[in-house]
Amino acid sequence: MVFDFATDEEKLQQARHKLEGWKQAFRLDKKLLYKMERVEATAGDGDGDAAKAETAEKSAKPGKTEKPAKGKSKTKEAAAEEKKAEPNGDVKLLVRLAFSGHEKLSEQRWVRRIPAEEPFEGASPKILKGGEAGFEEVEKRFEELD
Repeated sequence: MVFDFATDEEKLQQARHKLEGWKQAFRLDKKLLYKMERVEATAGDGDGDAAKAETAEKSAKPGKTEKPAKGKSKTKEAAAEEKKAEPNGDVKLLVRLAFSGHEKLSEQRWVRRIPAEEPFEGASPKILKGGEAGFEEVEKRFEELD
């Protein structure tokens, strides 16, 4: 699933928070995966934009933060202010459901539920299943964001 939040960083964070809650509440640790993609609005080279998107995505995940040394709290605050100051880039949320073959009913329920919830419904959801046109491209983008 691909959700395009345009420049609404706050809605993206609400959606990320909701996904984290579902992962914990329903024990969907490896079945519900998501990554955030940030595309800069400026027409720069593609490599720099990808590096910026990857760096911003890594810093937004709560589970992948490093232990801060003394004096690094100011740099985190500065980074948070920079994110708020740059509303000109588009943000997208890529969600992958990885249910096994015998969990088809659960997968169908989540495919219907996620786009219907509050922060996701206004983000022009696009649902792609394996074998559909465009699925391979989205899968490749998802893998590159890691």
